[in-house]
Amino acid sequence: MLNAGEARRCMAVCLAAVILGASGLRHVGAQTALSYRTLAASESRLPVSRDYRLLQRRLAQGWNTWDVNSVTTHVRLPEGLSIQIGLQHNAGRSGDAFLSHALIGRITPDAELVTPGPHSWNGSYTDIRVSWKGHSWRVQSARIGEDLVLLALPLPAQPISALPPTIVFSVNFLWNRQGTTIRRSSYIDARWAAGSTRVYCTCAEPGSRRNGTEPESASDENVSLPIGGPYFAADFTLPVGISTGKRRNLAAIQAIVAQQREAYERSIREAGKAGPTVDAIQTSLGWNTIYDPEGKRVITPVSRVWSIDRGGFVLFDWDSFFASTMAAIGDRGLAYANAMETLRGATPRGFVPNYSRPGGWKTFDRSEPPVGAITVLALYRQYGDRWFLEDTFQPLLKWNEWWAKSRDIQGYLTWGSDADTNPSNPDDVNRGTRVGAILESGLDNSPMYDDATFNPATHRMDFADVGLMSLYIADCDALATIADTLGKPAQAAELCARSLRYKNKLQSMWDEQTGMFLNRDLRRNKPVGRLSPTNFYPLLARAATPKQAERMVREHLVNPKEFWGEWVLPTIARDDPAFADQDYWRGRIWGPTNYLVYLGLRNYGFAAVRKEFAAKSNDLFLKEWRANGHVHENYNAITGAGDDGPRSDPFYHWGALLGYIDDLEQNGGTASVSAGN
Repeated sequence: MLNAGEARRCMAVCLAAVILGASGLRHVGAQTALSYRTLAASESRLPVSRDYRLLQRRLAQGWNTWDVNSVTTHVRLPEGLSIQIGLQHNAGRSGDAFLSHALIGRITPDAELVTPGPHSWNGSYTDIRVSWKGHSWRVQSARIGEDLVLLALPLPAQPISALPPTIVFSVNFLWNRQGTTIRRSSYIDARWAAGSTRVYCTCAEPGSRRNGTEPESASDENVSLPIGGPYFAADFTLPVGISTGKRRNLAAIQAIVAQQREAYERSIREAGKAGPTVDAIQTSLGWNTIYDPEGKRVITPVSRVWSIDRGGFVLFDWDSFFASTMAAIGDRGLAYANAMETLRGATPRGFVPNYSRPGGWKTFDRSEPPVGAITVLALYRQYGDRWFLEDTFQPLLKWNEWWAKSRDIQGYLTWGSDADTNPSNPDDVNRGTRVGAILESGLDNSPMYDDATFNPATHRMDFADVGLMSLYIADCDALATIADTLGKPAQAAELCARSLRYKNKLQSMWDEQTGMFLNRDLRRNKPVGRLSPTNFYPLLARAATPKQAERMVREHLVNPKEFWGEWVLPTIARDDPAFADQDYWRGRIWGPTNYLVYLGLRNYGFAAVRKEFAAKSNDLFLKEWRANGHVHENYNAITGAGDDGPRSDPFYHWGALLGYIDDLEQNGGTASVSAGN
């Protein structure tokens, strides 16, 4: 975001560009004929700075819930040594069952129900509860130096079998990492090239008893389990503890867990009024942060359920940039990593794809909203690391150039999906279609596009989009500031000129009668009256005059017939027929749209409206966070519920933007937490 001084500087640079005859857009390289495998290999060779390599190395250290497949698996990096917690359901009449992995938000029949508790940034403390087949249990973890302790506690439940379940702790190396694990009489010996550790279980202590009568078999040979490698197993009727490095009894493990829990809770208390938001952001990002062995990197996908369905991870464009924004309240390295890795997933044509996933698969036909530069600039202003700007500038610039080159129609910007890309994803049925173009907007089923037409010749929507043009202008302005900071006056001038050109075009979309910037149907050459939060994005771009901004807010934003109410902001106006659908982007409330509108309000003052808007957003977010520990993908604009349907992932990190808005309003975004760091 540009402040007033930067905006004036940008205008001055633009005038200088005209005088000097600065050129327009630079040519983006032609599509490259690459196979997916060649592409994946080429991505691994993309240049990164020494600073960023060191950052990723620091992130990928120690014990944490790194494995995307299960939130109850703890992994030590860089070695890849894992302790996987499983539960055997024992039954006398029906068949036994074994839960080897647990995920938050899985909704398949007979799936486990996982309730996430606190998760510190670096894994120094975690707390989670699981219910499955009539069993309920809690697992807490704590780091002490290089060691890990785990405390598993059975909880009151209504069992469906008279037999107790069996808890299992298996120890092995993940991701084909070299190492050996061997079960000894009372511990598991883990060795790798540069070191070793021992894993102990209170269930294997000398004199421990099983079922209260018989000494436990040290080798657990009486348990048949569908796992490989050595493990501990015990009837799960009493608390069980695991420790690495040295033997610790249950009392010692409980004391370490209590100490790290207190450190976490103290850090939340120190955040003051922002404590619940800080807790939610840290927890949602903590449980969703994983290690990607293919890319040898730490990243935060939107949720593990989404990632599992896509082969191990999925990085969406604006979702991942907003993860960077939120991570900045407590973990600079994670904030940088999510922004960097999103940019490193760019296609050969230079744009950040709608999504990328393992194996080099991504959307070569479409991008998603351009929010990268405003994110990077905000991170730089917070932390001041010049190397971060140097690493991100070129990929941001290429992406910026791509929009004007590939999505411009008659001087307007519109969404698109290119059919003849090389490489291309042969299994993507949306490639080169109207659906693909709408998916580029990130607003997958928004009513705004119900009547919009798609031109198969240009592979673009015949729909000039106020939201896209505004985001692009903000991207140009932020990137111009970055260029100026890096001492690149020619690029700064070019970006300012581009911003000014589209800002002037956006002004032509102002409808004086409506008092709003309106999308435009380019095929019929007329404005489109349907309103969504994206119609307020000209505030983000500083493209509205003060008088226009006042009308937009007074006549539309705080109008209870359109957007205001107990829960704000619906993604289509309340008086639109589609509002009643309350289906995904058809009327529900989303963190990212609220966040972008809030940033726009900050550009123009509106102190009272802004304060109330932030409070309403936070109230909506805290409603289910406090009740269920959920961070929803979206929320019902009528009831404020997130759990009212299957189209709202209950642990999708960008839902916490609703709380982050209030932190911005109260503290300027400065609330932070560093428990255990």
